[in-house]
Amino acid sequence: MEFGLFTEFQCPAGMREAAAFDESMAQMRAAEDLGFDAVWLAEIHFQKDRSVLASPLVVAAALATWTRRVKIGIAVQVLPLSHPLRLAEDVATVDHLTKGRLEFGVGRSGLPGHYAGFNIPYTESRERFLETLEILIKAWTQERFSHAGKHFHFHDVCVTPKPFQKPHPPLRVAATTQETYPLVGRMGLSLFVAPRTISISDLGRFVRGYHEGWTAAGHARRGDIGLSIPVYVAPTARRAREEPEASTMHFFRAISEALKKSDGASVQTDEARSARAGRLAELTYADVLREQAVFGTPEAVVDRLLELRQALGFSSLSAWMNPGGQIPHARVLTSMRLFAERVAPRLT
Repeated sequence: MEFGLFTEFQCPAGMREAAAFDESMAQMRAAEDLGFDAVWLAEIHFQKDRSVLASPLVVAAALATWTRRVKIGIAVQVLPLSHPLRLAEDVATVDHLTKGRLEFGVGRSGLPGHYAGFNIPYTESRERFLETLEILIKAWTQERFSHAGKHFHFHDVCVTPKPFQKPHPPLRVAATTQETYPLVGRMGLSLFVAPRTISISDLGRFVRGYHEGWTAAGHARRGDIGLSIPVYVAPTARRAREEPEASTMHFFRAISEALKKSDGASVQTDEARSARAGRLAELTYADVLREQAVFGTPEAVVDRLLELRQALGFSSLSAWMNPGGQIPHARVLTSMRLFAERVAPRLT
């Protein structure tokens, strides 16, 4: 199993932006030193007091020179917010700078606020996502190509450079809504799942749709699943429960509020989003520990992750060690060290 560290480059209220970059870059370097296989970078826009990670590919380029071994993953690039040709060039460039260590996760985000800020209708998110992904693959795999779609038209363009990895960096698609799982399976692409706006129990049901879509499309082998989940490891059960509580609950309350803002979403998606917002607003910390996160001593975390691997069938794990972004840096580093030394070896 592959073990990665997920980060949002947290910047809680009162922290200087420069300090936020320094702290998270230090955690990325510590991940390599501790033996993590990968680091995963979010893409977050317009959320003051949460994150400074608006440009994950720029950060990935910096990490290419700061690290030597770890894979550098994007988790995930919000495709409808980018121009596909510029994005194709940037991804290929970072792939060269990392000498093939880049993994490219893509999605469309469940937060309409991302789209409102860029003046893109959220109702277009799915069609823009699919069209942009189609263009990216053409740009990376064809010497020259043309495209005539609903949102983009290109004639006889040659995107340079082509990626270092052939035919392109590994692609992994994030799914948050139930109908997306079979779609990703039919596309034959790897899946990224995270119990944020949905529960672990829901994930178990939705993942079956991914495998059904994969099989129905006639793809060989079995679809690959990556799990991103809050993980916190402490020497005692009490510390593991208490130390991340305030930060974690802050995150779920904030996401609940963000989901309540429709910002041009369709009536159908607005209703589904409102239902998820209501569920998150009512979550207790006991609910979070049961259905949204893995917190505990090294032994307890091992046991729970083994259960989840059996239930979900994931092959890679992206551990979010600072859910909510308000856990002190030193405690995050301690959790990372305990995970690397006492959890990961028992899961390989």
